[in-house]
Amino acid sequence: MADQPLDLNKEFLVPATAAGQRLDKFLVEHLSRKQTGEPAVGASDESDPADEFDTAEESEVIEFHSIAEAEDVLVADVASPSGSTPGVSRSRIQLLIDQGDVLVNGRAEKASSKLRGGESIRITGEPHPAPLKAIPEDIPLDVVYEDSDLAVINKPAGMMVHAGSGQTEDARNHGTLVNALLYRFNKLSATGGEMRPGIVHRLDKDTSGLIIVAKNDRAHAALGEMFSSRQVRKTYIALVQDGIEREKGTINAAIARDPMRRTRMTTKPVDNARTAVSHWEVDRRLNTRFGRFTLVRVRIETGRTHQIRVHMASIGHPVVGDTLYGGAGQLTDQIAAQAATSRAARRNKAPERLVLGRNFLHAAHLEFPHPRTHKLITLEAPIPAELELYLKKLEALAPAALQGRRAGASDRSLSPAEAEAAAEAEALAEAKAGQPKAAPVRKGAARKSASSAKTAPAGKRTSRVASVSKLKPAKKADRD
Repeated sequence: MADQPLDLNKEFLVPATAAGQRLDKFLVEHLSRKQTGEPAVGASDESDPADEFDTAEESEVIEFHSIAEAEDVLVADVASPSGSTPGVSRSRIQLLIDQGDVLVNGRAEKASSKLRGGESIRITGEPHPAPLKAIPEDIPLDVVYEDSDLAVINKPAGMMVHAGSGQTEDARNHGTLVNALLYRFNKLSATGGEMRPGIVHRLDKDTSGLIIVAKNDRAHAALGEMFSSRQVRKTYIALVQDGIEREKGTINAAIARDPMRRTRMTTKPVDNARTAVSHWEVDRRLNTRFGRFTLVRVRIETGRTHQIRVHMASIGHPVVGDTLYGGAGQLTDQIAAQAATSRAARRNKAPERLVLGRNFLHAAHLEFPHPRTHKLITLEAPIPAELELYLKKLEALAPAALQGRRAGASDRSLSPAEAEAAAEAEALAEAKAGQPKAAPVRKGAARKSASSAKTAPAGKRTSRVASVSKLKPAKKADRD
């Protein structure tokens, strides 16, 4: 619903029941109820208002209308922010406050200001958002396919597809895929409007891979219909946390915006949730010093916001690097951390840490009929160098490295340090299976450890093994 005109220069009092509320949240509730004819109340909400108003990104979450069932297919019009109260949007109130057009007892206040009750509020103007217009920028592009109707780009992680809700003009209008497309191509489809020329579907900022761009409106409409009817086949590669026991499966769980945290999506029962289907298959499993991980291929039938990220998290296997949905932003060498029994030891030799700096999610395969010739187009994009390097670091010290990583994988010689560390990890895995095996440590330390195991009560020995296995669980395949 479009925002309604505001009553300017008319004062109203904050009720006592609004004491403790943030200024911006109170105004949204009060003015929206007033315009819809409901009583203008100021009761505090049990949810944390900071979840919705702390940042520009959260206070202006933009969602797009879709063609039929494909949410990632964009058309020209833009919906009101999801979950906003009819009549007055959160972003409108935020802008009014930022402009200084909301006076509390005659003074401009911050959006986060807490009310005490009894204040006089006056709105003195309408919001005037800065116009957004995409401009061409000379940004290198990896063009995988191109003809007169469309192009397919291999988007790097860290690049937004189109302008978002940045707090500055530069943040909103520069460095996006659209900026690069406008420089590279003479003409793009106008269906998406001035801010999204040629954009048929999207990829998250920290997701890399293949994305289709329409060069004319006819191709845009045809591609949109293909996404709607699920004729476009999209497959992603993802590294997820922990070991997935099954070889493949399907997640059929509707997705909606999380009502408590507006930057997240959720599979919990929520009004207006939309059908979402993801098929996953294990590519290989990694049992490493940093924990257990599974490399999977995920084919999505639908294209909901954050679909793979929220779906994998919903089954207990978040994407590595995806801190929004519970993935680890930093991995720690668990074996070294376990071996450092004191703070001094940890200071002298800190366990190795791996930081990816993005989500381990890549759109690797794209298959669709050409919008004009109907010839099937099949495209592949190998995982980028930073993901390949990350995998190599993880696999270098895997227990399975001494036996060959997987069928068809080439062997490589390990350094003495790597071999010792790998054998150490393998011993921990065997301990969980009830077959303790001494790790290759100093002889004196090994004899001392064996002596302690003989004299300690059985219950204590079991407890020690269990505590290690929590850090380094072993798979059934590793025990054979």
